[in-house]
Amino acid sequence: MSATIIEQLFGVLPAACIRRNVFLRDYTSMRVGGPADIFIEPETDEQVELVCHFARVHSIPLLLLGNGSNTLVSDDGFRGIVLHIGSRMSAISCDGCVITAQAGALLSTVARIAAEHGMTGFECLAGIPGSTGGAVCMNAGAYGGEMKDVIVSARVLADGVIKTLALPELELSYRHSAVMEHGWTVLSARFQLKKGDPAQIRAAMADYAARRREKQPLQYPSCGSFFKRPSGYFAGALIQDSHLKGYSIGGAQVSELHAGFIINKGGATAQDIYRLMRHVQNTVLADSGVELQPEVRLIGRFDP
Repeated sequence: MSATIIEQLFGVLPAACIRRNVFLRDYTSMRVGGPADIFIEPETDEQVELVCHFARVHSIPLLLLGNGSNTLVSDDGFRGIVLHIGSRMSAISCDGCVITAQAGALLSTVARIAAEHGMTGFECLAGIPGSTGGAVCMNAGAYGGEMKDVIVSARVLADGVIKTLALPELELSYRHSAVMEHGWTVLSARFQLKKGDPAQIRAAMADYAARRREKQPLQYPSCGSFFKRPSGYFAGALIQDSHLKGYSIGGAQVSELHAGFIINKGGATAQDIYRLMRHVQNTVLADSGVELQPEVRLIGRFDP
């Protein structure tokens, strides 16, 4: 990216929003990833719109990053602009049983506020380590619930225009949405919940949290479930049946607690994780004939 273009970017955004050569390992849950040329943390919808327009006009690669919980960035990093929608765009408001959350708001925070106001429906999503924007984009879900069960609408930047999309227009399905399909950007979302008993809501959230602690390797960096659920199967069971629990490449390991998780045991590189992913895919395909697809976004260049 030329110095002239970078100067133009600094000319249209507050300097406090822009940094250069930021290592993305500090912004992904797997704790790997090289530097981004330009790292921008917007504070308003208009700044998001401006950055997306700037990148499009100047043909600059643009990566949208939320909480980084479902993203594997290569060791080379990202040559372009990373637009990090995080804590600076994380406001949450309540109106009756409707919650509006900006894209950077963590699901855990939305769930906590819903519980504090005696609203039920969000409990099963509380432990997902992602942001509202990312969760809408991939229709995140857990324990039988999904975003599509509670979302009413989302405010998005679609093809350069900010608009509000109702639930049917979002086209939410398993780990998929119109947002993902078209490369749109979520700015905020509205959720319709129901009145509930605060004690029961807290108990449900505690139960889900206990199940996660028991069955998931939460003490290690990971992307959560690494692979999508194949039709008619469970990825973790297929991986376990291929005797890959505990299998390691470098600092990356198939979790001994839950085979559906690839974890960073310490010092893993993005390439270690990628090589382990490919080994798991190839082994499971040879053993069962099932081709596992990653749920995780792969960003940057990885060696075969």
